[in-house]
Amino acid sequence: MTKVITYGTYDLLHYGHIRLLERAKALGDYLIVGVTADDFDKTRGKINVQQPLMERIEAVKATGLADEIIVEEYEGQKIDDIRKYDVDIFTVGSDWVGKFDYLKEYCKVVYLDRTEGVSSSEIREEKRQIKLGLVGDSTFLNKVFAESQYVNGIHVNAVYTSKAERMNEQLKGLMVNDYEQLLENVDAVYLRSLPELHYRQIRQALERGKNVLCESPLTLDEEQTTELFSIAEEKKLILMEAIKTAYSTAFSRLLLLVKAGKIGKVISVDATCTSLKKDRTDWPGIYEWGPTALLPIFELLGSDFDERTILFQDQEHTDIFAKIEFASKSAVASAKVGDGVKSEGELIISGTKGYVYIPAPWWKTDYFELRYEDQSENRRYFYQLDGEGIRYELVAFARAVERGKAISNIKLQTTKKISGTMQKIIKRENCMVIRK
Repeated sequence: MTKVITYGTYDLLHYGHIRLLERAKALGDYLIVGVTADDFDKTRGKINVQQPLMERIEAVKATGLADEIIVEEYEGQKIDDIRKYDVDIFTVGSDWVGKFDYLKEYCKVVYLDRTEGVSSSEIREEKRQIKLGLVGDSTFLNKVFAESQYVNGIHVNAVYTSKAERMNEQLKGLMVNDYEQLLENVDAVYLRSLPELHYRQIRQALERGKNVLCESPLTLDEEQTTELFSIAEEKKLILMEAIKTAYSTAFSRLLLLVKAGKIGKVISVDATCTSLKKDRTDWPGIYEWGPTALLPIFELLGSDFDERTILFQDQEHTDIFAKIEFASKSAVASAKVGDGVKSEGELIISGTKGYVYIPAPWWKTDYFELRYEDQSENRRYFYQLDGEGIRYELVAFARAVERGKAISNIKLQTTKKISGTMQKIIKRENCMVIRK
């Protein structure tokens, strides 16, 4: 019996995939098809795969061409699989010519010509054409624009800013005169304007039938945030809060492990996010870092807390550091944030069986550890992080717009609670101010 093995993502399975599988099948008597896992695809740069792993496996199975289907999960697995399944022929599309010649040591390697004019990328591009407008004065817009280039179907075609000198040359060429003009030319908006402007700008966009991705905090008033989500739901539009950390694979896996009880019952969450900010014309530190530091607290412990804030200001009455303390009947938490005071930017989640340690800068999570009393039980986890999570966030937004259903990695209650916490700090509720 001649065994053949091939691998692929098989996203949005099309005629080209089927033809390749048919020709692979014809090379031998038994065809093994490796379908790449979501996480492994990310390490290869395929971040906007439309279908989850099980859907892609079912699509391959439905062709009736695979005698056996396996999942490809790690670099180097092809050699392991060839040995494990006693494979005679490895085959893949001709666009990979030479890439897998190293496998000739283990079996015959055959490169098959691909079907011209058909690709999953083109299908994704045709399915989703979102004209995105960028709004704000931050240089962060340059990052968002750069990361949008990796997402099929998202096209930045308008920018509204009062700080043109901060934008790169490509964005300068897309500038419009006002927000209304931007809304006339886009399907969706990304907001990085000052938080005080968010409520009005989000509402204006929703009333014009535009989908919205907005940097956190969504608003500075919990009732306003609730109102905006109601408008979005009524108009069948997507409103999503943007905290890039929430979309990193490592952070998502971290939450799943903790919620599965790997460190027992969570008793404490301590998050620190600080920077020595040179440009104070952008967001104040409490807005810049507060939502990120609050994210793991509210995602893991809910929102039923008593809270107290200690706020430090410089001589110009500018907020430079804040420590927000939370206490409930079953857990405590703290968030330390600031621009102007530097501290170790780590995240520690303490439980009754062990704890999670994420080193600085934890908000760019690609690695974390589960630690226990018996150090031999400690586990380390590594995940690819591209574009600081911004491109994954854009992919989630694009999918949500395409499907007409919110696909956010942030709970609605978390979004509301972040707005509520910002609101209390602004009103100085349970807040002690220390002036240096």
